[in-house]
Amino acid sequence: MTPNLTGFYQLVSQENMDAYLSALDINIALRKIVCLLRPNKQISHDPSKGHMVIRTLTTFRNFDMDFNLGQTFTEDLGPVDGRVCQTTVDWQGDKLVCVQKGEKENRGWTHWLEGDLLHLEMRVQDVVAKQVFKKILSFI
Repeated sequence: MTPNLTGFYQLVSQENMDAYLSALDINIALRKIVCLLRPNKQISHDPSKGHMVIRTLTTFRNFDMDFNLGQTFTEDLGPVDGRVCQTTVDWQGDKLVCVQKGEKENRGWTHWLEGDLLHLEMRVQDVVAKQVFKKILSFI
């Protein structure tokens, strides 16, 4: 059975973000801003319908992903790096894995839970960045 990720999470740590953003060709000024941000995650997950909404919330810019698990969709990453990808998100065991096909190779991310900690590993080319969020609120 796959976990239900529904909840509100606050960032507690991150590593290698500057290198990850650089691999996405993000300019240095924007990279510096992004590395200073403390994003929150708000996740709504309906396991019975295979639908999920992941909202990344910051004081600078918010980013929403609204998708059905296992279905490829066109993702507009304009707010992030100006690109469009063909994206598929699905479970691999107890990990939520996203594959983004487009200009950059080996792009995607993986979410998984360990207790009340939500882990996020972001990949592009051969660069990996990690963030850890603590669940502070559950909602139905």
